[in-house]
Amino acid sequence: MGLTKNQGEAIISLLSNKIEEKLRRYERESSSMPFLVKLIQNKEQVAAYSFIHSVSTTLGMSIYEAISKIIADEHSTECFTKYDIGGVISSAQKTVIDNIVTELRSGERKTDIDREIHEILQADPSNGRVQQSDRIADFYMLRDSYEQYFEIKTAKANIDVFDKSKRKILEWVARRRKKIKVFIAIPYNPYFPKQYDRFTIQGVVELGKDLLVAQGYWDYLGGENTFNDLLALFDTVGKMYKEKIALKIKEVSDSKMKI
Repeated sequence: MGLTKNQGEAIISLLSNKIEEKLRRYERESSSMPFLVKLIQNKEQVAAYSFIHSVSTTLGMSIYEAISKIIADEHSTECFTKYDIGGVISSAQKTVIDNIVTELRSGERKTDIDREIHEILQADPSNGRVQQSDRIADFYMLRDSYEQYFEIKTAKANIDVFDKSKRKILEWVARRRKKIKVFIAIPYNPYFPKQYDRFTIQGVVELGKDLLVAQGYWDYLGGENTFNDLLALFDTVGKMYKEKIALKIKEVSDSKMKI
């Protein structure tokens, strides 16, 4: 299936606007790095590192949320970023979720998101209380009559982050009080071409089930070849701005990176 022409144009526009904004603002945001320049002995390389880090920070997870919406929009009844799930959670549901996460991490049970959802829905939902924290899904879509919620995380999250995210997506089930689909999503695989197998996820989530990574995530949203199409669009925007970025790096190198 892959990306349509309209989706491609929307994503290129989104990326271009982000790069243009960064190029306009970067000179006044950048700072001198005297120790690193002295150590590396190449001011343009240090300036390039500084710019790349700044672009990465600017894009952050929000760029992936916005791209997710563009991709899913044509294949869903509705979709939103930063979606407030609302709802309440009962003490019985909290206990079930606590037990699930504890047993998963200790190895007392194997991850099975369908079973986990069933157990949560079997817990007594009465006397639920409003819980303000962890009620926002990074991305939500309604597709094939199923509500689907996504927690988008960085590629190398630590153990505490994965445990917290797993607890959060299980709490979303309690909040909705019905069978929904919940996922932790990671936009790219830093270990490619090897399978994503970060030690921090061991026993807590299952790849392809409640954990979607790189191609598994993007193709899930947009169909086969979506991930490859997306990489091609990033490549297109990169080539469009290659010279402008090089000039900005040289400008910052000359003005702020002294050897």
